[in-house]
Parts: sequence; C-alpha cells; structure tokens
Amino acid sequence: MTRLSVNINKIATLRNSRGGHNPNVVKVALDCEHFGAEGITVHPRPDERHIRYQDVVELAEVIKTEFNIEGNPTERKFVELVMGVKPAQVTLVPDALGALTSNAGWDTIKHAARLTDLINEFKSAHIRVSVFIDPDPKMAEGARAAGADRVELYTEPYAENYFKNKQKAVAAYAQTAQIAHQMGLGINAGHDLSLDNLRYFQQNVNPLDEVSIGHALVCDALYYGLENTIQMYLRELSNGV
Repeated sequence: MTRLSVNINKIATLRNSRGGHNPNVVKVALDCEHFGAEGITVHPRPDERHIRYQDVVELAEVIKTEFNIEGNPTERKFVELVMGVKPAQVTLVPDALGALTSNAGWDTIKHAARLTDLINEFKSAHIRVSVFIDPDPKMAEGARAAGADRVELYTEPYAENYFKNKQKAVAAYAQTAQIAHQMGLGINAGHDLSLDNLRYFQQNVNPLDEVSIGHALVCDALYYGLENTIQMYLRELSNGV
C-alpha cells in the first residue's frame, strides 16, 4: 500500500496571514493522523513564510506516524534542524531561495559530492534520506550512488499534462520508478497530485511507497472537510492497487 503523508505547509500559511495560533498546526497534524494520514510532511524555508523552525521542533515531539521534513540542505540551519529533531525521513529538495514552490529536482550527477556528504551526515543519525528528482533514470542512478534510500519523483509535469495525454504524462515516471526499484531505492512522489490524477498515477507507477500531498488536499478540505478529504485520498490510493 502507498502511504499518504499530508503536507501541512498551507495550514501554516493561513495561520501566518493573521498571526497567532489559529489554525494551530500541531493540532491539525494530530487531527490528520487521527483521520487516517500515515505521515506528516513539512517544508520549512529560510524566510519561514509558512512552517516555522519552531513548528518543526514542536511537531517532532508529538507526531506518532512518519515525520518527513523537506528542504534545501544548502542552508546549514536546515541541516542542524533535521539533525536535532531526527525525523523518520528527510527529503532533500533543491528549491532556490525565495522560490514560490519547488519547481525542479536535483541534478544528482552535478551535485554528487555535496549530496553524498549530506546523505552520509543524515544517515549517521539513522534518518532515512529521500532525494527529490525529475523522472529521469540517470537522476535516480545518481541518487543511489550518493547513498540515498529513496527518491521523490517531482510530479508537477505529470499533473500539468494529465488531461492532455495521461499515458504520455506518466510514462517517464513509470520507467524511472522501475529502474529505481531495481537499484534498491524506495519511491516517493509529490507536487500537484490531486483527487483528479492520483489513482492513475499509482496504478501506473510501481512500486510507490509514499505520496506527499498538501496544496490540493487542503483546498479540497475547504469543501469536503479535513477528515472526509483525507479518507477520499486514502480511497484513491487503495482503489488504485
């Protein structure tokens, strides 16, 4: 079964728009777990425009499922945060400073030395390491050579092209997942996965260990409610098998 990790960045964005603690990101994370989510994902950025570093510390103390921290490890503060809280998984994402959202995967060949050093550091603390990549077998090979445990496939291009030609949109992901699996890597995926395109993705990308979904899930929760929305996503994953 593919695990559903709920990214709660957008909850923090809403909180920060007014200050204070409403909505409370820790409570929302615990509610997500109670409603069936199998993991919680956060992506703290240097400007703390959504998830704050203190949020990460507080969440690490209470999350009972899998805690996944995403971020750009070129910021030493991020590395120290992860090493301090020791989540189940860290996902290394090469998002540029000030970027609106993640928009590309690592060039794992060009950045091989840097990734190798970082992965070794995180794994010394028994933290599983996933590397965010575009759907390219060479990038998966580079991640494996650097010592990664998993890759996370960047799925925005899939989502953009799903309604144009879904078979073509998913092809590179299916190929990359198969090759990565043969090399012993776990397969995660995330970015713009939604109720519209999730089931087809899981049906065609095998194996698929985990999906991280935030923006679409939070938007859906405005209409369907958080508990119902999480159950809807879980059904998409269970029906895709």
